[in-house]
Amino acid sequence: MAPPGHRRLIDARRASDGSGVRLQRVLAREGMGALDPLLLLDDFAITDRHDTPPGFPEHPHRGFETLTLMLDGAMAHADHLGNRDLVETGDVAWMRAGRGVIHAEQPVLRNGRAHGLQLWLNLPARDKLSDPAYRRIPAAQIPRLAPTPGCRVRVIAGDLELAGTQTHGPLTEAACAPLLLDLALDPNGEFDPPATPGWRRLLYVHQGRVAIADDGIRRHQLAELDDTEGLRLTAGTEGAGALLIAARPLAEPLAHYGPFVMNTQAEIDQAIADYEAGRLTD
Repeated sequence: MAPPGHRRLIDARRASDGSGVRLQRVLAREGMGALDPLLLLDDFAITDRHDTPPGFPEHPHRGFETLTLMLDGAMAHADHLGNRDLVETGDVAWMRAGRGVIHAEQPVLRNGRAHGLQLWLNLPARDKLSDPAYRRIPAAQIPRLAPTPGCRVRVIAGDLELAGTQTHGPLTEAACAPLLLDLALDPNGEFDPPATPGWRRLLYVHQGRVAIADDGIRRHQLAELDDTEGLRLTAGTEGAGALLIAARPLAEPLAHYGPFVMNTQAEIDQAIADYEAGRLTD
C-alpha cells in the first residue's frame, strides 16, 4: 500500500540491455505509457574493470526524446547526425529521436565506475516525425539551489519558485515541457516539492531513502506523488539522492515496439520497414 501523499509505489526491476549493461528498469505494470508522458526510466551502474565496459552499441529510435543524467563517470555519445560528445559527471544529455536517429552510447568509467539515469519522454503526435536533435548541458550551466540546510537542488528543466524567486532550468527543448529536479539530501535533510496541479509528479530514489510522513521510498523505487502542496520529503540517516519529474500527460494513443514509440500500430510497422530499408533517418 502506498504511504500518504503517494498514488502508488513502483519497484524497479533488474534488466540487461545493450552489450550486457545491467540496470534497474522502472516501468509501471500496465506497460509503457502508464506513466504518461514518462515512458521509461533506467538506472545503470557499471563497475566493470575490463578495458572496455559493457555499453549500448549503435541502435535506432523514433518517436520520443531521451534525457541522460550522469551521476558518476561519463558517457560517450555518437550519432548519425555527426555528434561526438562526452557527457561527464553532472552533465545532462538531451536527444530528440523525432523521425529517426541512430546512435551509440559507451560508458566511460571514472575511478572504476559509471552511474547514470536515462529517461524516455514521449513526443506528442505532432512532433513524432520532427527533425532529430542532440544537446549536452554541462553541469556548470545547471542552476544549483540550497532551499533548506542539508538540501541541494539542481534545476534541469522547467521553472522552480522558492521563497518568491523563480529559477529556470536550461533544458527548454523537451516537447512535454517537464519540471526536472536533481535532489541531493544530507541525512535528515528536507525538501518541499512544488505543487503541480493536473500534472503527473514522480519521484525516483537512486540513493538512500526518502520518507513522506511515516513511510519511506527505498532506493530503486519510484513514487507517483499527489500533485498538490503539503508534501515534505525527508532523507533517511544515510542521506538520499533522487530525481523529481513532473509533466502534463499527453493523453494520446500509444503504440510501442522496441526502440520505436508511435501512436498507432501502422506507424510502428512503418518505422520497422523504414529501418530495415535504411531510410529511418532520411
